[in-house]
Amino acid sequence: MRFLRDKVALITGASSGIGRATALALAREGMHLALAARRAAPLEAVAAEVQRLGVRAVALPADVSQRDQAEGLVQATLVQLGQLDVLVASAGIYVRGPIATLTADDFERCMAVNYFGTVYPVLAALPGLCAQGSGHIVLLSSVDGKKAIRTDAPYAASKFAVAGFGESLRQDLAGTGVDVSLIFPGRVATPLIAGMKIPAISRPIPAERVAQAIVRAIRRRQAEVILPVTAYALLFLDWLSPRLGDWAVSAFHLHGLEESER
Repeated sequence: MRFLRDKVALITGASSGIGRATALALAREGMHLALAARRAAPLEAVAAEVQRLGVRAVALPADVSQRDQAEGLVQATLVQLGQLDVLVASAGIYVRGPIATLTADDFERCMAVNYFGTVYPVLAALPGLCAQGSGHIVLLSSVDGKKAIRTDAPYAASKFAVAGFGESLRQDLAGTGVDVSLIFPGRVATPLIAGMKIPAISRPIPAERVAQAIVRAIRRRQAEVILPVTAYALLFLDWLSPRLGDWAVSAFHLHGLEESER
Protein backbone atom coordinates (compact mmCIF):
# COMPACT_ATOMS: atom_id res chain seq x y z
CA MET A 1 0.00 0.00 0.00
CA ARG A 2 2.90 2.39 -0.59
CA PHE A 3 1.30 3.82 -3.69
CA LEU A 4 -2.21 5.09 -3.11
CA ARG A 5 -3.03 6.52 -6.53
CA ASP A 6 -6.06 4.83 -8.12
CA LYS A 7 -6.65 2.72 -5.02
CA VAL A 8 -10.10 2.80 -3.39
CA ALA A 9 -10.91 3.75 0.19
CA LEU A 10 -14.16 3.44 2.14
CA ILE A 11 -14.44 6.08 4.88
CA THR A 12 -17.18 6.04 7.51
CA GLY A 13 -18.13 9.20 9.36
CA ALA A 14 -17.11 11.11 6.23
CA SER A 15 -19.59 13.99 6.39
CA SER A 16 -17.57 16.10 8.84
CA GLY A 17 -14.60 16.25 11.21
CA ILE A 18 -11.86 13.66 10.88
CA GLY A 19 -13.74 11.67 8.25
CA ARG A 20 -14.15 14.65 5.93
CA ALA A 21 -10.53 15.76 6.42
CA THR A 22 -9.32 12.22 5.71
CA ALA A 23 -11.42 12.04 2.55
CA LEU A 24 -9.79 15.20 1.21
CA ALA A 25 -6.31 14.07 2.24
CA LEU A 26 -6.66 10.69 0.53
CA ALA A 27 -8.19 12.30 -2.54
CA ARG A 28 -5.08 14.46 -2.85
CA GLU A 29 -3.10 11.20 -2.87
CA GLY A 30 -5.12 10.11 -5.91
CA MET A 31 -7.45 7.67 -4.17
CA HIS A 32 -11.05 7.10 -5.25
CA LEU A 33 -13.47 7.21 -2.35
CA ALA A 34 -16.67 5.69 -1.03
CA LEU A 35 -17.99 8.06 1.62
CA ALA A 36 -20.42 6.96 4.32
CA ALA A 37 -22.34 8.87 6.99
CA ARG A 38 -25.89 9.22 8.25
CA ARG A 39 -26.55 12.73 6.89
CA ALA A 40 -27.00 12.65 3.13
CA ALA A 41 -26.75 16.38 2.33
CA PRO A 42 -23.36 17.11 3.95
CA LEU A 43 -22.09 13.76 2.64
CA GLU A 44 -22.97 14.77 -0.92
CA ALA A 45 -21.17 18.08 -0.33
CA VAL A 46 -17.98 16.26 0.71
CA ALA A 47 -18.27 13.97 -2.33
CA ALA A 48 -18.45 17.07 -4.55
CA GLU A 49 -15.32 18.49 -2.85
CA VAL A 50 -13.49 15.24 -3.47
CA GLN A 51 -14.54 15.07 -7.12
CA ARG A 52 -13.16 18.56 -7.69
CA LEU A 53 -9.75 17.11 -6.80
CA GLY A 54 -9.94 14.89 -9.87
CA VAL A 55 -10.89 11.52 -8.38
CA ARG A 56 -14.10 9.51 -8.21
CA ALA A 57 -16.31 9.69 -5.14
CA VAL A 58 -19.63 8.12 -4.24
CA ALA A 59 -21.83 9.11 -1.31
CA LEU A 60 -23.35 6.17 0.58
CA PRO A 61 -25.75 7.38 3.29
CA ALA A 62 -25.86 4.76 6.05
CA ASP A 63 -26.05 4.28 9.80
CA VAL A 64 -23.06 2.12 10.74
CA SER A 65 -24.66 1.19 14.06
CA GLN A 66 -27.11 -0.89 11.99
CA ARG A 67 -25.40 -4.11 10.98
CA ASP A 68 -27.09 -4.55 7.62
CA GLN A 69 -26.36 -0.96 6.57
CA ALA A 70 -22.73 -1.14 7.69
CA GLU A 71 -22.14 -4.42 5.89
CA GLY A 72 -23.88 -3.07 2.79
CA LEU A 73 -21.28 -0.31 2.49
CA VAL A 74 -18.58 -2.76 1.50
CA GLN A 75 -20.70 -4.33 -1.24
CA ALA A 76 -21.78 -0.90 -2.50
CA THR A 77 -18.14 0.19 -2.70
CA LEU A 78 -17.21 -2.88 -4.74
CA VAL A 79 -20.18 -2.43 -7.07
CA GLN A 80 -19.67 1.30 -7.68
CA LEU A 81 -15.87 1.59 -7.57
CA GLY A 82 -14.78 -1.94 -8.46
CA GLN A 83 -12.44 -2.64 -5.55
CA LEU A 84 -11.63 -1.89 -1.92
CA ASP A 85 -8.09 -1.30 -0.68
CA VAL A 86 -8.40 0.88 2.43
CA LEU A 87 -11.07 1.04 5.11
CA VAL A 88 -11.04 4.04 7.47
CA ALA A 89 -13.53 3.54 10.33
CA SER A 90 -13.96 7.03 11.73
CA ALA A 91 -17.68 7.28 12.49
CA GLY A 92 -18.26 8.28 16.09
CA ILE A 93 -20.40 10.07 18.64
CA TYR A 94 -19.41 11.69 21.93
CA VAL A 95 -21.57 10.90 24.95
CA ARG A 96 -20.38 12.34 28.27
CA GLY A 97 -21.45 13.16 31.81
CA PRO A 98 -20.86 11.91 35.37
CA ILE A 99 -21.69 8.21 35.44
CA ALA A 100 -24.36 8.69 38.12
CA THR A 101 -26.30 10.94 35.72
CA LEU A 102 -26.12 8.58 32.73
CA THR A 103 -28.38 5.72 31.68
CA ALA A 104 -27.72 2.32 30.17
CA ASP A 105 -29.08 3.75 26.91
CA ASP A 106 -26.24 6.30 26.87
CA PHE A 107 -23.66 3.52 27.03
CA GLU A 108 -25.46 1.34 24.50
CA ARG A 109 -25.77 4.21 22.02
CA CYS A 110 -22.07 5.03 22.26
CA MET A 111 -21.02 1.40 21.86
CA ALA A 112 -23.43 0.92 18.95
CA VAL A 113 -21.85 3.70 16.88
CA ASN A 114 -18.23 3.83 18.06
CA TYR A 115 -17.56 0.14 18.57
CA PHE A 116 -20.03 -1.93 16.57
CA GLY A 117 -20.01 0.76 13.88
CA THR A 118 -16.31 -0.11 13.55
CA VAL A 119 -16.61 -3.88 13.87
CA TYR A 120 -19.40 -4.36 11.32
CA PRO A 121 -17.67 -2.82 8.27
CA VAL A 122 -14.33 -4.40 9.20
CA LEU A 123 -15.83 -7.89 9.33
CA ALA A 124 -17.59 -7.26 6.02
CA ALA A 125 -14.37 -6.06 4.36
CA LEU A 126 -12.04 -8.78 5.69
CA PRO A 127 -12.85 -11.65 3.29
CA GLY A 128 -12.14 -9.54 0.22
CA LEU A 129 -9.00 -7.91 1.64
CA CYS A 130 -7.56 -11.25 2.73
CA ALA A 131 -8.42 -12.86 -0.60
CA GLN A 132 -6.54 -10.17 -2.53
CA GLY A 133 -3.63 -10.33 -0.07
CA SER A 134 -3.34 -6.58 0.37
CA GLY A 135 -5.08 -3.66 2.00
CA HIS A 136 -5.11 -1.43 5.04
CA ILE A 137 -7.61 -0.97 7.87
CA VAL A 138 -7.48 2.25 9.89
CA LEU A 139 -9.38 2.37 13.19
CA LEU A 140 -10.02 5.60 15.06
CA SER A 141 -9.70 5.17 18.80
CA SER A 142 -8.72 8.09 21.08
CA VAL A 143 -6.28 9.01 23.83
CA ASP A 144 -9.43 8.30 25.89
CA GLY A 145 -8.95 4.72 24.68
CA LYS A 146 -5.68 4.55 26.62
CA LYS A 147 -6.43 6.78 29.62
CA ALA A 148 -10.08 7.39 30.40
CA ILE A 149 -11.01 10.95 31.35
CA ARG A 150 -13.58 11.76 34.02
CA THR A 151 -17.13 12.28 32.69
CA ASP A 152 -16.18 10.44 29.47
CA ALA A 153 -17.15 6.91 30.55
CA PRO A 154 -19.40 5.94 27.58
CA TYR A 155 -17.00 7.38 25.02
CA ALA A 156 -13.87 6.04 26.71
CA ALA A 157 -15.35 2.55 27.09
CA SER A 158 -16.18 2.44 23.39
CA LYS A 159 -12.71 3.67 22.40
CA PHE A 160 -10.99 1.13 24.70
CA ALA A 161 -13.11 -1.50 22.93
CA VAL A 162 -11.97 -0.25 19.50
CA ALA A 163 -8.35 -0.35 20.68
CA GLY A 164 -8.70 -3.93 21.95
CA PHE A 165 -10.39 -5.03 18.75
CA GLY A 166 -7.71 -3.35 16.65
CA GLU A 167 -4.80 -4.86 18.56
CA SER A 168 -6.21 -8.37 18.17
CA LEU A 169 -7.05 -7.74 14.53
CA ARG A 170 -3.52 -6.56 13.74
CA GLN A 171 -2.05 -9.74 15.21
CA ASP A 172 -4.61 -11.99 13.51
CA LEU A 173 -3.80 -10.44 10.13
CA ALA A 174 -0.02 -10.64 10.44
CA GLY A 175 1.40 -12.18 7.29
CA THR A 176 -1.80 -11.78 5.24
CA GLY A 177 -0.73 -8.58 3.48
CA VAL A 178 -3.49 -6.62 5.23
CA ASP A 179 -2.19 -3.98 7.64
CA VAL A 180 -3.98 -2.41 10.60
CA SER A 181 -3.32 1.05 12.06
CA LEU A 182 -4.82 2.31 15.32
CA ILE A 183 -5.06 6.10 15.62
CA PHE A 184 -5.26 7.68 19.08
CA PRO A 185 -5.97 11.42 18.78
CA GLY A 186 -6.35 13.72 21.75
CA ARG A 187 -8.90 16.53 21.56
CA VAL A 188 -9.76 17.33 17.95
CA ALA A 189 -11.54 20.46 16.77
CA THR A 190 -14.70 18.81 15.43
CA PRO A 191 -18.44 19.33 16.00
CA LEU A 192 -18.30 16.62 18.70
CA ILE A 193 -16.77 19.09 21.19
CA ALA A 194 -18.35 22.30 19.92
CA GLY A 195 -19.26 24.55 22.85
CA MET A 196 -16.83 22.95 25.31
CA LYS A 197 -14.20 24.97 27.14
CA ILE A 198 -10.91 23.11 26.75
CA PRO A 199 -7.78 24.08 28.76
CA ALA A 200 -4.79 25.37 26.82
CA ILE A 201 -2.69 22.35 27.78
CA SER A 202 -5.19 20.15 25.91
CA ARG A 203 -5.92 22.55 23.06
CA PRO A 204 -7.82 20.76 20.27
CA ILE A 205 -5.81 19.95 17.16
CA PRO A 206 -7.23 20.44 13.65
CA ALA A 207 -8.95 17.45 12.03
CA GLU A 208 -6.57 17.92 9.10
CA ARG A 209 -3.65 17.04 11.35
CA VAL A 210 -5.26 13.70 12.19
CA ALA A 211 -5.96 13.12 8.50
CA GLN A 212 -2.29 13.69 7.67
CA ALA A 213 -1.35 11.20 10.39
CA ILE A 214 -3.71 8.65 8.84
CA VAL A 215 -2.13 9.06 5.40
CA ARG A 216 1.34 8.60 6.92
CA ALA A 217 0.17 5.55 8.86
CA ILE A 218 -1.05 3.91 5.66
CA ARG A 219 2.12 4.76 3.74
CA ARG A 220 4.44 3.63 6.54
CA ARG A 221 2.30 0.70 7.71
CA GLN A 222 2.35 2.08 11.24
CA ALA A 223 0.70 -0.07 13.88
CA GLU A 224 -0.17 2.81 16.20
CA VAL A 225 -0.21 6.60 16.14
CA ILE A 226 -0.73 8.86 19.17
CA LEU A 227 -1.14 12.61 18.70
CA PRO A 228 -0.44 15.31 19.65
CA VAL A 229 2.92 14.68 21.30
CA THR A 230 1.69 16.33 24.52
CA ALA A 231 -0.64 13.35 25.03
CA TYR A 232 2.40 11.26 25.90
CA ALA A 233 2.87 13.27 29.09
CA LEU A 234 -0.51 12.15 30.46
CA LEU A 235 0.07 8.56 29.36
CA PHE A 236 3.52 8.53 30.98
CA LEU A 237 2.13 9.84 34.29
CA ASP A 238 -0.60 7.22 34.16
CA TRP A 239 2.00 4.52 33.44
CA LEU A 240 3.94 5.62 36.54
CA SER A 241 0.78 5.57 38.64
CA PRO A 242 -2.91 5.54 37.67
CA ARG A 243 -3.64 7.86 40.59
CA LEU A 244 -1.02 10.27 39.26
CA GLY A 245 -2.79 10.15 35.92
CA ASP A 246 -6.11 10.82 37.66
CA TRP A 247 -4.55 13.79 39.45
CA ALA A 248 -3.34 15.26 36.15
CA VAL A 249 -6.81 14.97 34.61
CA SER A 250 -8.35 16.80 37.57
CA ALA A 251 -5.57 19.35 38.16
CA PHE A 252 -5.45 20.48 34.53
CA HIS A 253 -9.21 20.13 33.88
CA LEU A 254 -8.47 17.83 30.96
CA HIS A 255 -12.09 16.70 30.87
CA GLY A 256 -13.15 20.17 29.70
CA LEU A 257 -16.26 22.01 30.72
CA GLU A 258 -19.66 22.28 29.10
CA GLU A 259 -21.23 25.74 28.95
CA SER A 260 -23.57 24.73 31.77
CA GLU A 261 -20.59 23.77 33.97
CA ARG A 262 -18.67 27.03 33.68
